[in-house]
Amino acid sequence: MSLSYRALALLLSYPTEATRALLHDAAAILDADVRLPGAVRRALGKLAEDLATADIYEVQERYVWLFDRTRSLSLNLYEHVHGESRDRGQAMVALLELYRSKGLELSANELPDNLPVFLEFLSTLPEGEAASLLGEGAHVLHAIGERLHKRQSPYRAVFGALTALAADPGDADALASLMAEPDDNPDDLETMDKLWAETAVSFGPSDVGCPKAEALVTAMKQGPAPVRRRPLVQGAA
Repeated sequence: MSLSYRALALLLSYPTEATRALLHDAAAILDADVRLPGAVRRALGKLAEDLATADIYEVQERYVWLFDRTRSLSLNLYEHVHGESRDRGQAMVALLELYRSKGLELSANELPDNLPVFLEFLSTLPEGEAASLLGEGAHVLHAIGERLHKRQSPYRAVFGALTALAADPGDADALASLMAEPDDNPDDLETMDKLWAETAVSFGPSDVGCPKAEALVTAMKQGPAPVRRRPLVQGAA
């Protein structure tokens, strides 16, 4: 099991005062991970410091502008692969079954393909298995990282860390296909409104959103064994 995945999930969660209180510990965990290049570890430390000390409303606005209003930077992984097609729903069902096979049950408001949720799951697995699963989405991680790099966003360090941890460097053709797609501009409000007005596919009886930060906070405080508000039964390695 690796706490680094949980620390990276914390960095990618919506900033609150509760999560900010844990950023120092998260940065220390990542700084000690020798699997990460030194430059990436330093960049992660700067990101954690910025998120912990900047005005809370500014960091929250930046987060929403990047990850909620910009589809090309969405933290919902299957959105990059399947868009809003029914294939995404089928893929998420399969991912849910994988979670359940390892003893993890999500709450009703958590999408299984949301990256912080996925990273928290990976933190419960043996390192080799976690790196292999992460590698299956390496092309998506590379694409998001490249787009963040173009924006000169400090969040790009998180994706540099993830690509370093992935067992597979990613499919070059799949990456090229993703990078050929339009990169949303959240400043173009008219275009963004049209995009978000599209009808979304329904995956269940209610809408589901980003993982709640409190679950990540609890997990970080508890140490290697993940502790969540929802039941976590035996089976997670």
